[in-house]
This record gives sequence, structure tokens and C-alpha cells, in this order.
Amino acid sequence: MTQADLALVGAGYWGKNLARNFLSLGALHTLCDASQKTLDSYGAEYSSVVRVSSFASVLSDPNIRKVAIATPAATHYALARAAIEAGKDVYVEKPLCLNSEDAQSLIDIAGEHQRILMVGHLLQYHACVEKLQSMVREGELGRLHYITSNRLNLGKIRQEENSLWSFAPHDISVILSLASGVPESVTCQGESYLTPGVADTTLTQLKFANGLRAHVYVSWLNPFKEQKLTVVGSAGMAVFDDTKPWNEKLVVYRNYLTWADGSFPQVNKQDGALVTVPELEPLKRECQHFLTACEQRATPRTDGAEGMRVLQVLNAAQASLDSNGLPVSPVSTTRKQIYFSHPTAVIDPQAVIGSGTRIWHFSHISDEAELGERCNLGQNVFVAPKVKIGANVKIQNNVSIYAGTTIEDDVFLGPSCVLTNVTNPRSQINRQQLYERTLIRRGATIGANATIVCGVNIGCYAFIAAGAIVTKDVPDYALIIGTPGRQSGWMSRHGNKLIFDTTGKAVCPESKLTYQLTQAVGSNPTVRCIDLDEDAPLPQALTVGKSEYRSRQDV
Repeated sequence: MTQADLALVGAGYWGKNLARNFLSLGALHTLCDASQKTLDSYGAEYSSVVRVSSFASVLSDPNIRKVAIATPAATHYALARAAIEAGKDVYVEKPLCLNSEDAQSLIDIAGEHQRILMVGHLLQYHACVEKLQSMVREGELGRLHYITSNRLNLGKIRQEENSLWSFAPHDISVILSLASGVPESVTCQGESYLTPGVADTTLTQLKFANGLRAHVYVSWLNPFKEQKLTVVGSAGMAVFDDTKPWNEKLVVYRNYLTWADGSFPQVNKQDGALVTVPELEPLKRECQHFLTACEQRATPRTDGAEGMRVLQVLNAAQASLDSNGLPVSPVSTTRKQIYFSHPTAVIDPQAVIGSGTRIWHFSHISDEAELGERCNLGQNVFVAPKVKIGANVKIQNNVSIYAGTTIEDDVFLGPSCVLTNVTNPRSQINRQQLYERTLIRRGATIGANATIVCGVNIGCYAFIAAGAIVTKDVPDYALIIGTPGRQSGWMSRHGNKLIFDTTGKAVCPESKLTYQLTQAVGSNPTVRCIDLDEDAPLPQALTVGKSEYRSRQDV
């Protein structure tokens, strides 16, 4: 039996619809709104519902276990975080919040407190959309070509948010569910006619890696109301028109093409077939879904992660709108204040990238790869899953870094250098579980076209000359040349060759730091910088823009 343990925060324009549905489901305990006039507008059917103007009283009430938030988007993060930290399950109207950093914070906090976090993407709970999603999943429309969505009306005109943020989230949510992924690039154009800086109309285009394209056209300056989603596939087309009567909302056009002589398409003009679905109120189903998820401790269909994906696209569209329609990668907007990626770069959603890092043309950073701060990746760089790269690493063009490789801070990888991870690769034999570990320690340089055979350690500040082939471990500060690589001396931290005197000391001509060559009986020679502790940060002259080193044991 449903308990009346939900507080609705924000009881105004859209809140009234949520209040009606949560009340009919027997869940509404409290109405919370800063406006007493709004609270007084609720009639006798709400006589058993508590009415408060203080959000603090909602947080402190032990009888309230769920909170639904229908306030302006700018308040979503603070209210949702406070509710989660007070031990409440939370439903947030779209959008989840206004930036991806706050969204990720809410996801993390909800996970830590084991609370349900759900976003109000209403169309996901429309029976026609659910049927359309099922048709796409089961291949009834074939391979998807493109999706168009028009959401047009005359009003409601807003000043606190533009038409993109007001109208587009629901359609973007549905498009992402049909595409089963986030687009690789987003472009958006629009114009502000009524309020400076608030776009009244926007056209957003989504480009997916599999060739699928989509556009979302929204406006509150249109003489008629239109809410239409069209999905075009290789085997059929479907139209969801939410302004039509219920039994006419979803229409499918099958076999719209005939291929004459197997080469040229002929259009089959025919009436579409109506698709019948149960007539159910989407908002009530959405509210019930939240209550059920809370009761069963199950992940909602539109959970925080789904809200994050929609927010990524919205932020990318806004960034493109602000730059007059330049393409923007949605994933880079997750940390748009943290790192830069070129629109042609592919950044998988679970990649971790540090602040100040720059990723250039046609590079690909895989899920679970980790890049530190202030790295610079040139063109056509590939970083495989689970690779760890430290801070201030410079990777030149055409370098692939495969699983099993760890790279510490301040490493330089020259153009087209080769890193391997299997000693004896065969195409017919899967050796993914046998990847060998390669460690490149801080400050090392790998020259252009050099090859590092897997399973070796490259020491701190070692210098591998261009074209060398390294087949065994390299000591700290060693200079390696030739094929196969052989040691040809020692290099300073500044990359200058060291010349040792009879006492085993050498001074770097650039930094004036002193190095000691030591060869104990029965061991290989070693070099260390006697002016610096090995695990300490380097002098300022050597560390412009650099964070403190991790100790070797951290790698």
C-alpha cells in the first residue's frame, strides 16, 4: 500500500500537475512553496495535505521520505542535494540541473547515501513513445537514418531560460533512447527576438557515430502548436504526433521503398497504419514509476545517469549556440571548464581527463582511460581502456597507447612511436588476458618512431633516441640509441648529455644541477641528481605549470 510520505517542493505552474497525480496515487504528504498565495490556491481535496513555506521543515520531517522538486532549474542542484543528504529519495523535474559537474555530484551523492534519484523526462513514460522504442529495438524500422522533432507553440514565453532548455529536454531524452547513445557532435543555431540573450527559437542537430542524424526544432514564436517526432529507418518510418487524438498519435509507414532492378529506389506512396496503444496518462505513469522505484529500491528508467546524458547534449547545444553554430562534443562539455577536445576527437563517457588537458583532431580516448592534468595529445592518438597517464604528458601525432601501459608525469612520446602489449601476437589467438605491463616513469622521453617492446620499465628521465628499439628495462637517466637499443650514456632532467669527471660527478650545462654516477660492486651503474630528492617536486625552473609528483610507489 502506498504511503503518504512525499513532499512536493514547488507547487506552482507545473507543480499543480504533479500534486494532482501524487495525490491520486495516495503519496502526497506535504506541499512546499515560498508563495502563500500558491499554497492557498489548492482546494478542499488537499485538506489532508500539510502546507509549508519552509524547505527546511521538509528536510527535518521524518515522515517525509520522498521529495519531488518542480522549482526553477537553477535551484535544482541545491534542493536535490540537500534532500538526498537528509535521507530522502528525490524526483527532479527536467533538467536535472544546469551543468554536468553538478549532475555528476548529485549522482555520486545519491549513490553514497543509497537514495533514488530520478529525472522528470515525461515523454519516456508516454505509451506511444514506449511502443516506438520497442519497434526500433526489435528492428521493425530497420537501420535508423534520421530523426526529426518539432516542438512549436505560441507561448509560454520565458525570460529565465531559452527555448532550448525549456522545450528540448524531453525530445532529446527520447532521441538518445532511440539512438542508444550520445552523439559525437552537436550544433545549434537560434535567435533572440523578444528578450536579449534568451533564444526564442533554436535548431539543434545531433550527429551520431553510426551515421544516424537527428534535429530538434523548438520555438515559442509559432502561430500553431506542433509536437511531432518522426523516425526514418531503412525498413519503415514512424510519426508520433502528440497533438492528435489518442488513437491517431502513432502512425507507421512500412515498405515505403521498392528497389527496382535491385539498384534504384521507387517510392511507395501509401497511407500510414495507425498503431494502437493503451490510453494512459504519461505523467501519472511517471509518478507511479518513481514511487515503485523507491519501494523496490530499483533504478528508474530516467535515473541520474540518463539525466546526465541529456544534460551533456543540452550543454553542448548551448555551447554551440553561443559560438554561432560551431560543432561541440557533448562529452567534452561534461568538463567544459576542465579540458579541451577538438570536435573530431572521440571521448568515451567513462574516460577520466584532468584539467587543462588538450586533445586534438581524430584522437580517441576510451572508457576507463585516465589522463592527468595539462596533457597534450596530438592528432590521431588512441588511448585504450584502463591506461593510466600522469600529468603534463605530451603525446605527439599517430601514437597508440594500449592496455597494460602506465605513463607517469612529464613523459614525452614522439611522433609515431610504438608501444606494444603482447610479445607474440596472433590474429587467431585472443591474448587479451595476457597483456604485458609497460611502465614509463616520470620525465622520460621516447623519440619519434622508437619502439618499446612490452613488459619493460623505462626509468625516470631516460631518453630513448628516435628510431631506437627497446627490448629490456632502461635505467633512470639512461640514453638509449640503435636497433636493438643499447645504452650510449646518460641524460640530465633537462635532456642534456652528462659528462662525468673522475669523481663520478656531472653538471647539467642548462640547469646547473649536479648528478652522481655510482657503481657498487656487483651491481649496474646508477645516476641520481644529488641536488634534489628523487621524489620531491622539481625546482620552479623545471616545473612551470606542474603539480607535485606522485611517489613511485603510487604507480
